Parts: sequence; C-alpha cells; structure tokens
Amino acid sequence: MNYSHEVKEMCCVKVGANHGCAPIPQEGKWTYSKEIKDISGLTHGIGWCAPQQGACKLTLNVKEGIIEEALIETIGCSGMTHSAAMASEAIVGRTVLEAVNTDLVCDAINTAMRELFLQIIYGRTQSAFSEDGLPIGAGLEDLGKGLRSQVGTAYSTKVKGPRYLELTEGYITRIALDAENEIIGYEYLSFGRFMDMVKKGVPAEEALEKAKGTYGRFAEGSKYIDPRQE
Repeated sequence: MNYSHEVKEMCCVKVGANHGCAPIPQEGKWTYSKEIKDISGLTHGIGWCAPQQGACKLTLNVKEGIIEEALIETIGCSGMTHSAAMASEAIVGRTVLEAVNTDLVCDAINTAMRELFLQIIYGRTQSAFSEDGLPIGAGLEDLGKGLRSQVGTAYSTKVKGPRYLELTEGYITRIALDAENEIIGYEYLSFGRFMDMVKKGVPAEEALEKAKGTYGRFAEGSKYIDPRQE
C-alpha cells in the first residue's frame, strides 16, 4: 500500500463509531451483507438505451450471490431481441457483481442490470420478506399461460383516433364501435393458446377460432374495424 507524504506525517486517531453495515431484508431474514455470496432475492427492473428508442424489463432470481434465473423482455428495437438472446447465455451462472460488469450487448439490458444490482444489494427485492425466497422458475409467472410477455400496443392520431393493436389478452383482430364510433369492445387472438393447440395437432383454422375471445360489449357493436387496415 502506498501512502502520500501527508498521510505518513499524520498521527493515528482511533476509530470509535465502527458498528459495521446495517442489515438488509432478504428472503424473510435480516442479512448483514459483507460479501457477494450474502446476496439473495428475486427482483424486476427496467432499463433503456441511450437514444431511448427501446427498453428492457429484466427479472433476476439470485441465490447466494449467483444469478440462477433470468427473464429478459425487450421492446421497441429489433436488435434488442438478438441482444436478449445473447444476454440470456451471458448472465446466468454469474455473480451479480460479474453480471453488472459484463457487456450484455445492449444498452437497455446493461442499464436494467445496473438498476437491479442496486435493488438487490439494498434489499429492495420482491422476495425481501418471503421466507426462503422464491423458487427457481418463479420468473416465468409474469408470462402467464403460453409463456408470452405482457405487451400493450396502441396507436392513435388526432385526426383518426385510437387503434388497439395488442393488449394483455393478445393480438387484437377487430375493434367494436358504437353508433357514435366510440370503442366499446374488441376481439382478440391469444397466440399462446393458438400455438399450444397447433402443436397438439389441432388444425390451424380450428385452433384459430378456439383461441379467439372478446372483451367489453363487443357483441353490441354497430361497426367492426380491423385496427391495422381501417
């Protein structure tokens, strides 16, 4: 250790108030985190790229400092999808310290990792007060049946009004309008359900109809439009 001349000339003063770190809530316990292996928890976070043209939602399940599970969801940038594929291989099995210093290919994913790192080391995790935390696999619960990200896509202009394109239920196929052209409901296609049936051998046309559903007062519509064509 190298010391400057000024420090070498100083006299020693005893440190009195040295109580160590404060405990953080982790998986139903209060933990004194002194090393990376002391860190555990499941948490979510959002990251964005420098031009803010896309975003990433990252979910991590950390056990004893090691990232055991990762869910990477991106939106807004085509390149991000491939970055997510590479990051899914680069991030698991690493410590949270390694991961925050690993190039996760995309600015948005890197930023999400940084934000999650802060949440995890400060004990601000979803599982902070859950005894023994959440099992590996809990990250998939956010996706629901069909294992698809929860995506909401709507487009609107002042002159032509709103178009619902994709909501929680799925891909919007038709929008129902009342006599005054206000939206009162919609028809949707659940891609997850559709693909599950197709993989089980159900004919595509039959699966397509079975995977459709409606929301709101769809049946009462005076007019129905395709939000992508009309």
